[in-house]
Amino acid sequence: MARNDTRQVRTSGSKRKESALARVMNEVFAFVRFAEFEIFFILFFLIAFFFFKNLTSRPEYSQILVKKPGGADFWPY
Repeated sequence: MARNDTRQVRTSGSKRKESALARVMNEVFAFVRFAEFEIFFILFFLIAFFFFKNLTSRPEYSQILVKKPGGADFWPY
């Protein structure tokens, strides 16, 4: 059986030289894959916080909490 020596592919040993940017991006993507749940967990609470902060800062929402619709008949406020 003849072996084809002209096509040798090195898969082990020295790693192919990558640029610094490629190595940094690979590390960032590896971290994101590792911490995906925690990132989404924090992102969910940040979005919810800013959504409700914006909602409660509006005067219409404030009036819902203070005034009773239909006039004051039981509550003195």
